[in-house]
Amino acid sequence: MAGVDQMKKIEAIIKPFKLDEVKEALHEVGLQGITVVEAKGFGRQKGHTELYRGAEYVVDFLPKVKIEVVCEDAVVERAVEAITNAARTGRIGDGKIFISTVEEAIRIRTGEKGDAAI
Repeated sequence: MAGVDQMKKIEAIIKPFKLDEVKEALHEVGLQGITVVEAKGFGRQKGHTELYRGAEYVVDFLPKVKIEVVCEDAVVERAVEAITNAARTGRIGDGKIFISTVEEAIRIRTGEKGDAAI
């Protein structure tokens, strides 16, 4: 689509206790709408072992939060920087950020498309 600004989807998997800080940081960048999903997963952390009533068991999946934001290309760099700075603890398991191209966005209520829909 020539002449139409590109949109990107930023997906960030972060530690749950960092959600408020990340939300505030994105708001300061000017992003209003975010989607938050509770998630469980593991990366290099590979979970940990816990003791419960004398029995040892492995907790494979750790609680995480997945944040999704769709924004214009021009805002992506600032949004990623905001997420990174707000979510970083400097310890293993801080999370990941994924960026992908969004072909189209449509606001259901009005039928607006593209940037106008986000």
